Amino acid sequence: MRLKFFSILFFIVLHLSAQKEYPQDVFGSPMDIPIVLAGTFGELRSNHFHAGMDIKTQQREGLPVYSIADGTVTRIKVSHWGYGKALYVAHPNGYTSVFAHLKKFGPEIEEYVKKFQYEKQSYEVEMFPDYGELKVSKGSIIAYSGNTGSSGGPHVHFEIRNSVNGKPTNPLLYGYEVRDATDPTLLGLYGYPISDGALINQSAEKIQLNYTRQADGSFLADKVTASGTIGFGVNTFDRLDMAANQNGVYAIKQTVNGRVYSEFDFETFSFAETRYINTLIDYAHYYDHRERIQKCFKEPYNHLSIYKSLYNDGKINIEEGMSYNVELLISDLAGNTTKLIVPVEGKKEVEKITKKDKTTDNYLIADKPNNFDLGAAKVYFPASTFYEDFYINLEKGNDTVTIHDNSVAAHRNFTISFDPSKYPMEDRDQMFIAHLDSRMRPSYSKTYKRDGSFTTRTRTLGTYTLVKDSVAPQISPKNFKEKQWLSNYSYLSLTITDDLSGIDSYSATLNGKWILMEYEPKTNTITYNFDDNIVNETECELMVTVTDNVGNSTTYTSTFFRK
Repeated sequence: MRLKFFSILFFIVLHLSAQKEYPQDVFGSPMDIPIVLAGTFGELRSNHFHAGMDIKTQQREGLPVYSIADGTVTRIKVSHWGYGKALYVAHPNGYTSVFAHLKKFGPEIEEYVKKFQYEKQSYEVEMFPDYGELKVSKGSIIAYSGNTGSSGGPHVHFEIRNSVNGKPTNPLLYGYEVRDATDPTLLGLYGYPISDGALINQSAEKIQLNYTRQADGSFLADKVTASGTIGFGVNTFDRLDMAANQNGVYAIKQTVNGRVYSEFDFETFSFAETRYINTLIDYAHYYDHRERIQKCFKEPYNHLSIYKSLYNDGKINIEEGMSYNVELLISDLAGNTTKLIVPVEGKKEVEKITKKDKTTDNYLIADKPNNFDLGAAKVYFPASTFYEDFYINLEKGNDTVTIHDNSVAAHRNFTISFDPSKYPMEDRDQMFIAHLDSRMRPSYSKTYKRDGSFTTRTRTLGTYTLVKDSVAPQISPKNFKEKQWLSNYSYLSLTITDDLSGIDSYSATLNGKWILMEYEPKTNTITYNFDDNIVNETECELMVTVTDNVGNSTTYTSTFFRK
């Protein structure tokens, strides 16, 4: 009887532990259109994992966005880049929903935001309303879809975070249905000789491996000969129904002779670790080819928490005369799986492809601070700027210096300091530190001028120099003309541009009163909404001032009429 009781108890515990820990059928849909995704959670992005899912809005802006449950607004942020207009709603069950790239907020929230913007006389603001100050109910309109911030097209970025630790979790784990009947797509398989003297198909360098599709839909790689410690990596993506976007996969599992060597998925992660994406992917390959290979082995400097299982960090120790059956399972959250089998034979062979010699005159120790004098500039790398030690390529110059290249990922900011003393004092106010691209085109790097030195902090390696910008920004009306009657207009729009250092700030007044101009850098447009009702006079004098990053300034004035 006692044995039976414990058997039943064990079954109950096992059953409960197998259930999903995320609430199902609790949250409503954030939109009243079918959920079609342009981006999935955990998707590999530039230097970060995607923290939510991107909901397509049928190439339109202004669609209503709804609160997924009762809650209270805890944070509102409006910025030119990043999330653009973003809204954070805390719910009583311990989760926070996040909506980004919005066009505008719901009426009550919009009024709250604009009041704050006018008080601060700034378009970019961040607010943390008192808990309960801005309550929302499930299904109420809290915003409208847009394309603000760093969005590449109209959509709603939607997240669900843990309210306590702030970690985002995959929104699809909460019961949202997105049609997906397609297996992940395999684009490439790569072998990595890891230990000293290791070879794969007689190569000491990373090597691309061939494979063919089998009758059952799986893939079989050509037999691999190897020695030493090796690892594998795959280039892959997932495609959901009703969308052509190449989205991220959910999980990758690697087994060797039936034993799990590595397994990771994108259930959740923390923002503090997201830049370690550069240790999951082959960063140098991404720099050269713009393809993200995901390593099925874990580097010693990889501190990601996405791994569910690891044996020998996913690395395979090959012994001569032994055979290994490596199986890679690539899955999406709907359960669609792509299987790849890699047969490996342990065999000592003559090396035909040797490792490329990357030796330079300078060697960087990653866990220590590093200083280098490059003549025209000095560069300082704090400890742990990079993930591992490497030979760094440094080129001195009288005006321009080269600090390696972006085939190496910098995890933290480093400092570049230029001595501008050889330039006339009257020129220095208009000078800045510029990063030069492959075509030697300069782009502004935020420059601090103090104690006779120009300094910038950056994570971008490459070529830097000092550039002078003496040309002021340009301002031109976009939807009106001088002395025009604008009684039927709902907004006023102007184009602002700068040819070199870029726009730092702008401000506008109507009849001497500050007005809110919304800036959209992607279209170089600033817009004023007449609904703000700042001026009631018939004759209106508009004044707009725009300043670039070195202080060059332009002021535009115009008169228009309005009843």
